[in-house]
Amino acid sequence: MQPASATLPDDPEALKAIIAAQGAEIARLTASGRAYDALIQSLRIHIARLKKQKFGASSEKIDREVEQFELLLEDVEIAIAAADRSPDPDEQEKDGADRIVLPRRRGKPRVSETTPRERIVLDPGEDCPACGGPLRLVGEDVAEILELVAAKLKVIETARLKKSCRHCETMVQPEAPSRPVPRGMAGPALLAHILVSKFDDHLPLYRQSEIFARQGVDIPRSTLIDWCGQAVAVLRPLATLIRQTVTSSDHLHADDTPIQVLDPRLRQTGKPRGVKEGRIWTYLRDQRPWGGDDPPAVAHWFSPDRKGINPQTHLANFSGILQADAYAGFRELYKPDATGMARVREAACWAHLRRDFHDVWKGNGSTIAREALDRIGALYDIERQIMGRPAQQRLAVRQQESRPRVEKFRVWCDAQLARIPGKGELAKAIRYALNRWNAFTLFLQGGRVAIDNNAAERAIRPVCVGRKNYLFAGSDAGGDNIADAMTLIESAKLSGLNPQDYLADVIARISDHKINRLNELLPWNWRPATPAHKQAA
Repeated sequence: MQPASATLPDDPEALKAIIAAQGAEIARLTASGRAYDALIQSLRIHIARLKKQKFGASSEKIDREVEQFELLLEDVEIAIAAADRSPDPDEQEKDGADRIVLPRRRGKPRVSETTPRERIVLDPGEDCPACGGPLRLVGEDVAEILELVAAKLKVIETARLKKSCRHCETMVQPEAPSRPVPRGMAGPALLAHILVSKFDDHLPLYRQSEIFARQGVDIPRSTLIDWCGQAVAVLRPLATLIRQTVTSSDHLHADDTPIQVLDPRLRQTGKPRGVKEGRIWTYLRDQRPWGGDDPPAVAHWFSPDRKGINPQTHLANFSGILQADAYAGFRELYKPDATGMARVREAACWAHLRRDFHDVWKGNGSTIAREALDRIGALYDIERQIMGRPAQQRLAVRQQESRPRVEKFRVWCDAQLARIPGKGELAKAIRYALNRWNAFTLFLQGGRVAIDNNAAERAIRPVCVGRKNYLFAGSDAGGDNIADAMTLIESAKLSGLNPQDYLADVIARISDHKINRLNELLPWNWRPATPAHKQAA
């Protein structure tokens, strides 16, 4: 066999060309391998999502698995993009081997109409470079580039001139404008940026301090803490009004999640960490699934523990349907009064029930659990068809299609419970449904009742994301601040507002706003201040 070196040319330029071609081929093969890896990971993500949709496996373990897959997929796709040197990925090209290079799939950025635009015109001139004749315009090719304009900090000096009367020596000076917060030099837009960065983008204050330092302003973390607390205190009356408005509804979704809270007193009792577990409670008003008139809004509360007195206090004036899990603290709300009427009616969550059956099916492959999942899945198929329809239409479809399936499901549950061991997880899931059957079937009595409580779980998810970044609240008062800030920010987002623009305007106005007209600043009523109003404020 002839050695490979004997077939190589002696010309250095030819050798360089061979090396370059081999390098390009290696890069192509590497990119192809990464593309196949990305495809495999993408399919895994889709499979996990489909399982979650079909069987309702929304446990934290499954959520973390999907998040890890998505992060891995993102890293691989970044590597593919770095290896792709094609000049125009939106078109198919052929290389020297007549191999078609498929375009990368990527979404084009959607730019709002309010985004500023800058037009740069490249003009070839007035005379033809070939013959010197005059040129006439026949058209233009326009290419768009999305560029970032870095945020800037500026100092606004307000000078109040003092003048004296030449006749009576009276001193005249304009009144000092009210500050957004009682002390400190932060403007309303800066305060809004700090709040949204911490409670919506989940950037701890020490990271924000580093970002401000890169912009040329050294703001100590202690100062940011002071500004953040003062801004929340200024906005607290509005957060309280949102809570009152939400709980005055006759239909709510409710959920809660733990949050770590520092408590130095615990160290005195022998606990080295000095951390206790508080709770953030979420109550959501959302009539969008049936096209209701009341705008969506969410109210958050903090409590230092999970005692039942907390939701009972939050919902002391609530009357209507409460969609929640089987937490024992809600039971007091469901008890009838002396006349036999219940002020609060319970609507159970079919997603929780479906999750119990899924855990059994995943653990031992039970065919009974799988049949339960299929029966519940048929109800969800109907719910997807009536999403967004008026309440009367939803009720009519449920009566015609869902009710027979629910009744058959109960008969099936009774039959299975007589066949299986009474102490197993499968029997526990069936008894969970049968013991609360009235709550599980309440959605069949009205088109406004949802089949599950997933809306509340989605509403409380930002709290779960936030606690992974700031880890714990510094005190019970810090927990109250989290609840207040997130009530305002998340309600603004539900109203389709930019929370930073909304908070900046409200912080600038609320100190001089009449307290009996505070409802004008609620997210669903809010209108930006006119220039005249801003000047007067």
